Amino acid sequence: MFRFSTIKDYHKALQNGQTTCVEAVRFYVDAIHATASLNAYLEVYEEEALERAAALDAQRTAGGTFGALHGVVVGLKDVLCYKGHVVSAASRILDGFHAIYHATAVEKLLDAGAIIIGRHNCDEFAMGSSNENSAFGVVKNALDTTRVPGGSSGGSAVAVQAGLCMVSLGSDTGGSVRQPADFCGIIGLKPTYGRISRYGLIAYASSFDQIGIFAGSIEDAALTLEVIAGADAFDSTVSEQPVPAYTQVLETASDKPQYKLAYFREALEHPGLDPEIKAATEAYIKKLSDAGHTVEAVDFELLEYVVPAYYVLTTAEASSNLSRYDGVKYGYRAPGQDMDLTALYKATRSQGFGKEVQRRIMLGSFVLSAGYFDAYFTKAQQVRRILSDRTKAIFSQYDALISPTVPSPAFKFGEMSHDPVEMFLADIYTVFANLVGIPGISIPLFKHSNGMPFGLQVMASHFDEVSLLRISKDMMSLQ
Repeated sequence: MFRFSTIKDYHKALQNGQTTCVEAVRFYVDAIHATASLNAYLEVYEEEALERAAALDAQRTAGGTFGALHGVVVGLKDVLCYKGHVVSAASRILDGFHAIYHATAVEKLLDAGAIIIGRHNCDEFAMGSSNENSAFGVVKNALDTTRVPGGSSGGSAVAVQAGLCMVSLGSDTGGSVRQPADFCGIIGLKPTYGRISRYGLIAYASSFDQIGIFAGSIEDAALTLEVIAGADAFDSTVSEQPVPAYTQVLETASDKPQYKLAYFREALEHPGLDPEIKAATEAYIKKLSDAGHTVEAVDFELLEYVVPAYYVLTTAEASSNLSRYDGVKYGYRAPGQDMDLTALYKATRSQGFGKEVQRRIMLGSFVLSAGYFDAYFTKAQQVRRILSDRTKAIFSQYDALISPTVPSPAFKFGEMSHDPVEMFLADIYTVFANLVGIPGISIPLFKHSNGMPFGLQVMASHFDEVSLLRISKDMMSLQ
């Protein structure tokens, strides 16, 4: 059976003639069809993926270029533009829209020899923590189909979890890669804001959004990051810092075998934290200390402000970003010939957007309104600045910051959807990294008594993915 633990193993098998790219694509296509009930894929590009695989096999046989992701089967969250293909952000408002260009990250994947096999289901416009908000139905957790896979990148997480592609790309605005990775027991990496170009990524909140990576190993995440990171003339917010050879770094011995790690005292004392997650995290902290690492608690009295600040700012940005979907230029248009322009806007947006998207647009419009701008939006920006200053101070003393990724393991469908505030508070540990723009990763380490996986979040200083990946790899080997 076609199974490889890492991309490196797969490439060795290709070069040794043990398998082919066509065999790989057929394996994943069959697996996708066999697990269609998970609803991870909105569309599978079976025919063109097989054609590309055959071309790559012929190129390799003829001694042609062997790209860094040669023949690697990749899935895309339905917020990334892939030229000539439907991209809908899992929303009816973009009904019938086809991307007219490649997202920069997608173009880099293709240039490196990757095979795009399909687009993944997600929460509408990446707004959600459970993948219950898609216009095309929920995605189911492959380990327990009564439970959510996390969100908003739930389809991308399940695709890797269930072996339906080798790696996948998602987007992370407040934890939408790390949280579903935790729920599904896989690696979920959110790089530094600006490390990967956002060109071609459908915007939710532009100063928070970052393309992220799902993988089965640290090495695969590092290789994918190495390929898609870097400067881009089409994105003024992307960093021009050189991209390190992440894979090479992971293969070399660390010059710092003992790390100095911090964790927020308030994070482990939070009343909403599952007792088993708390116990496992505390036990692992002791294990790290016993292994010679320094692990210290730091006081962080601002924890209770991160979720309110995050939702004030992101909904404000969303209300602005989503104003372009009006039924005039592209996508869905409400039926009816006798409406004036204002009525057309109202009807189209009311019918095209789901309830969660409407909720966030309304909240964002409220906090931006003249009477409340200073009371909410300005205050949230001030909190963000204070958090940024505190973060710099923390990383001047520590190599990394660790915490639970989420306060509970994957919950059952409908369990939290009745209370939007409760759902928002589930992001308490992940939104911090997006508010301050630092890289974060969720690594699978533990199993709950209910049978579901959970892990640990590791965060590092801006553009220090080298330390983040190396520390994460060492922490997983310790387990």
